[in-house]
Order: sequence, then C-alpha cells, then structure tokens
Amino acid sequence: MKTVLKTAFALTGALALAACGSSDDASEEAVADTVEIPADEAMEGVTAEPVVDENVAPAPAPVVEEDEASDPEPTAADVASAETAGEAAAAAAADVAAIAAGAAAATEDAANDGADAMEDAVDAGEDAVNEATE
Repeated sequence: MKTVLKTAFALTGALALAACGSSDDASEEAVADTVEIPADEAMEGVTAEPVVDENVAPAPAPVVEEDEASDPEPTAADVASAETAGEAAAAAAADVAAIAAGAAAATEDAANDGADAMEDAVDAGEDAVNEATE
C-alpha cells in the first residue's frame, strides 16, 4: 500500500510540474521568445516611472581598504595580551592532549581486559569439553 501511495504521489508531482509549462515540446529551452516577450506584453500599459522610497534607509557607504602603511604599530599591551592568549591556548591544547592520551590508555586497558576475559572463557570451555570426553 505504501508503495502505491509513493508512486501516486510522485506521479501527481510530475504531472503538476508538466502542467506548469506552456510549451508543446518538452525539449524546448527557455529563450527570449518564451520568457521576455510575455513579460514585455505584461508591462505595455505601465507608464509610471520608478520612484525613490524616502522611508528606506540609505545604502551604506562603500568600505574603503586602508593601506598597510597607515596601520598603527601594536602597543606593548597589545603584544603582551596576544602572547598571554597564545600561552593560554597552548596550555589548553596540552591539557586536551593529556586527556586524549589518558582516554586512549584506558580504552586499550579495557580492550586488553576484555580479551583476557574472553581467553579465560575459551580455556574454561575447552577444559569442560576435555573433562566431559574423558
């Protein structure tokens, strides 16, 4: 039932899209004759000229790039602040690396413990089979 509904829905969508075009030939591309002429015909009776809307905010002034020569040199406070931020970032990266290393070690330990437990279970199973067959 779901397949029938999906197919019906897809077919309905395809037919709706096909009904939108006015071309008899599906391979015909949109060209000036099929796009611009109907638009020109729709605008034939319009004689009004566009007007400026006074309620709209004026366009922002264009951004002017400053020359590198006009950039001021960083102050000692700027340099110190940047160095402090860099040191804090390096410390945070070291902390993350230490946490990741600890997590990797814990994961490896857990995997080894699981492998050891599996090995013990296999050994116990083999012992039980050996005892039963003796």
